[in-house]
This record gives sequence, C-alpha cells and structure tokens, in this order.
Amino acid sequence: MSGGEVSAISWRRYGTIFIAFLLAMAGVSLWLFPPAREPVASFRTALVKRGDVVATISATGTIEPEAAVDIGAQVAGVIVAFGTDKEGQPVTWGSAVEKGDVLAKIDDSLYVAAVKTAEAQIDQYTGQLARDQATLEKDRVDLARYQTLMAQDSIARQQAEDQLFLVRQDEATVKLDIGLVELAKASLLTAQVNLNYCTIRSPVKGVIIDRRVNIGQTVVSSLNAPSLFLIANDLTRIQAWISVNEADVGSIVRGQPVAFTVDAIPGRLFHGRVGQVRLNATMTQNVVTYTVEVDIDNPDRALLPYLTVNAQFETGRRRDILLVPNAALLWSPHPEQIARDVRPRREDRVSGPAIWIADGRFVRPIPVELGLSNGIVTEIAGPDLREGLAAVIGEQAHGGADQAGRNPFVPQIFRGQPSAQSQPSSGSER
Repeated sequence: MSGGEVSAISWRRYGTIFIAFLLAMAGVSLWLFPPAREPVASFRTALVKRGDVVATISATGTIEPEAAVDIGAQVAGVIVAFGTDKEGQPVTWGSAVEKGDVLAKIDDSLYVAAVKTAEAQIDQYTGQLARDQATLEKDRVDLARYQTLMAQDSIARQQAEDQLFLVRQDEATVKLDIGLVELAKASLLTAQVNLNYCTIRSPVKGVIIDRRVNIGQTVVSSLNAPSLFLIANDLTRIQAWISVNEADVGSIVRGQPVAFTVDAIPGRLFHGRVGQVRLNATMTQNVVTYTVEVDIDNPDRALLPYLTVNAQFETGRRRDILLVPNAALLWSPHPEQIARDVRPRREDRVSGPAIWIADGRFVRPIPVELGLSNGIVTEIAGPDLREGLAAVIGEQAHGGADQAGRNPFVPQIFRGQPSAQSQPSSGSER
C-alpha cells in the first residue's frame, strides 16, 4: 500500500471521529439545554362569592370643639393674677371652669381712680343743683311780690319784667345742673363697668383649650379685643371638620354614618354622623373642597381637639349579594382566546360589562349588571351568574425554557396577554 493511500485512510478516520464528536456534543447540548418553547398560557381566576359590600368616600380633617368661646379683654392693662379652678390651682391649659369663674385680673388702679372721679363729680353737680334750685325758689317768690305791687301801681312794670327774666334764667341754670348730674352718673356707670372688666370671668362652663397670656403681660384693647383664653363648652360632644372633594360632596347627606380613625389612638375605630355640609367652598391649587361637619359623641374624652381624622363616609351598603374582584371586570381577552362558537358573535353577545369564564384553552363571557363597589370588589347580577363561578382575572405562563433552560437570574419577559392592571375599565368593549 502506497503512502498516499495510507494518508487518505487516516484523514477519513479522523474526519469520522471529529463528526462523531460534534454529534455527541450536540446531543449533550440538547439534553442540557432543550430548545426554548413558546409559553403555554393558563388563566388566573377568582371565585364569584356571596357577601356584603360597603361603598365609602375617603377624606381627612381635624377634630374641633362643638362650640368654642374666645375670651378677650375690653380694657387695657397689665395682667396681675389668674383665677383658680375647681382644685384651687391657677387656671391654665386643660383647667375645667364653671360659668362666672375668675380667669384673670387686670391692674385696676386707673379704673378705680376713674370711679372716684365720677363720684366726686356727681357730688359737685348735685350740690350745685341744690344751690341753684334754692335761688330759683327765692326769685319766684320775689316775682310774685313784684307782680302784686305792679298791680297796685306801687312799682314800675320794668321791675316786674326784670324779675321774670331772672326767674327764667334760674330755671335754665337748674336744668343745666340736672344735665350735669346725669352726665356725671353716666360717667360713673362707665367707670364702674370698666372697673368690672378688669376681672375677666368665664361666660360658659367648659375646659380651657388655650391660655394666651402670662402674669405681667400688658393687654391693649383697640378695635380688635385681644384674645386671652379659648374655652371649649363641652368636650363630650365634639365635631370633625372634614374636607371633601367637590366630586364626592354630592354623595354626602345629613345623618350619613361616618367611621374614622386618629393616629393618636391606633386600632380604635370611632363613629359619627354628618351634621351639615358648609356651602363656603375653598380652592387650593385648583382643587375645590367643601367642609363637612361630623357630630361625634366623646363620653370618655379620648378624642382631643385638633387631632387629624382619617374618615370614611358610607355611601351605600348591600348584604348577601354576588361579588367579584374588580380585576375580573378589567380583564379582556385576545380575540383568539375566545371560544369559537362565541367569537363570531362577540359584538352581539357582549355589549356591556361581562366577566370571562375559562373553558379549556378558551374563555366565554357572561354579561353582568354592575352594582355597588368598594374599589376592591363589585356587586354583580345576571341570569347566568351563580356563586362559585371562576372568573378570569389574568394569565400566567408555564413550561418551556422559561423554567428549565434559562438563567434564573436573568429577568424574563412574557409576551402574552397584559395583566388586569393594564386593561381598560369595565366600560370598555369586550
């Protein structure tokens, strides 16, 4: 055998071994890394259940006293002392006071002096009045005597007329004295009232929410009376002032139940009822809100003024009805996922809201009528509905290289039906 023939046989042998090696490697690769397959979609479902639903409107506000009185000062002066509460302590924040209790005292030196000045003026004008009245009586007697003498032609007519003029002058002086006495009495009354204002008393029974002055502080009464104390009449009856958006205020009516929480007392649910909707709307950054007053019983005084309220207005309640998650009303299938006997007539069969029921690899619609919703579940009704139906709320992928042949640390994208959150609302065409 020649050298050329030996060389050709060797190349064929090596080539066969190399091809076999490549085939073996391909087989191992297919075994270790099977080819990717298109994911097979299956439906995620939720059962149609029977239960209760409560529709609410969420809003926030603050706790306010049902009636609060702002106590001011009508005279100017220096605060020299505070009154005492039921326990004999100086009144301060949180003190309980009765109607008529002394809250504070203003230095009354100037007002005592004004009273004494008015009293002195009364004495002065009263004495002057008595003197002028005596003069008037004397001149009247003289006038009568002159008139008698004039009738007897014992004196000239001019003397009688001069005496009459003098009497008229005395009468005017007496009237002036009477006016001065009354003016002095009015000045005394004003001085006594101002003196009484130096003692600031509570006009109501209640609790002091705020004390805005200290001893030694000067209060100046001008066009606006300075505020010294803020008193809440009764903290066992309070209100929540809640700001409600204009889009929701139409659902708020008097007597409507309201449930709310406060951050200061976690885990406790409070209740109240709508008292009234104020008409003076406010606008903040082009958002119009109305203030709703909610009446609340607070017998244990657990709710304090000005706490933040997280309220839920109950706008509707239904019991023992069929409910479905809102995701079932939002989900919409691709046309090829609809059962073939329904697909050609889809527009006629499903013209309104519907839920979709899985039928093997396909889905079928069941038209429904929508009712009350709380944002999570919705009331549904329809002749073909029954409790326990599995309504489709989305899809999930199984099998193929998604689980076996791909790196689990690499994010995977399933190019199937979008999730319920990306679908249009229940009013969209199905």
